[in-house]
Amino acid sequence: MREKTLKLIVTFHTTVGAMAMEKWCKEEGVPGRLIPVPRAISAGCGMCWMARPEDRIQVERVVASHGLDVDGTYELML
Repeated sequence: MREKTLKLIVTFHTTVGAMAMEKWCKEEGVPGRLIPVPRAISAGCGMCWMARPEDRIQVERVVASHGLDVDGTYELML
């Protein structure tokens, strides 16, 4: 069984928002990936962006610079 580590989770109201996050993060070299929303969180579209907590500033910059519609930001042990 894999050891759980702290992760940054960004949820979105729509799948379009989650897909846009993936596009912009890949283009700008921001680490992370799309995953299904963990059971501990309730989110509108069912997809979220997962990254390391130390990448929070880069992730927030992408969200702000592209006007992405974020539902919430969490730090969870996954």
